[in-house]
Amino acid sequence: SNPLHRQVHQDMQQPLCHYFIASSHNTYLSGDQLLSQSRADMYARVLQAGCRCVEVDCWDGPDGEPVVHHGYTLTSKILFRDVAETINKYAFLKNEFPVILSIENHCSIQQQKKIAQYLKEIFGDKLDLSSVSTGDPRQLPSPQDLKGKILVKV
Repeated sequence: SNPLHRQVHQDMQQPLCHYFIASSHNTYLSGDQLLSQSRADMYARVLQAGCRCVEVDCWDGPDGEPVVHHGYTLTSKILFRDVAETINKYAFLKNEFPVILSIENHCSIQQQKKIAQYLKEIFGDKLDLSSVSTGDPRQLPSPQDLKGKILVKV
């Protein structure tokens, strides 16, 4: 592939809502939505390919450990912790712009607390904890302001 295609050629100082964001749906699936394997390494693949928004479907798992899988199907389950660690490792290898975790939350309060704990532990300073008022999208920070940050959308 042409390395010039990986360079950004536009103003990245506008509010985040002014941009199209490369997103991945059911990121964790290696195949179809009913029977396939859920794999943490799928996050590594899409992040390195340029995706900046990845989907994480969270469900209550055994032993108080939240899992990621496509609900009400026969897809396999992976630990939320493994997904977060993979995202942390690969989020900014090829691209400094922010990564949005689109979390689909089906967890009990107890396992939501575990997810929050993992987000803070694993991402540390990369986790953007600033609260944004959604009243006026023009007030959103820019991709430039958010370089190296992980955003959570639930």
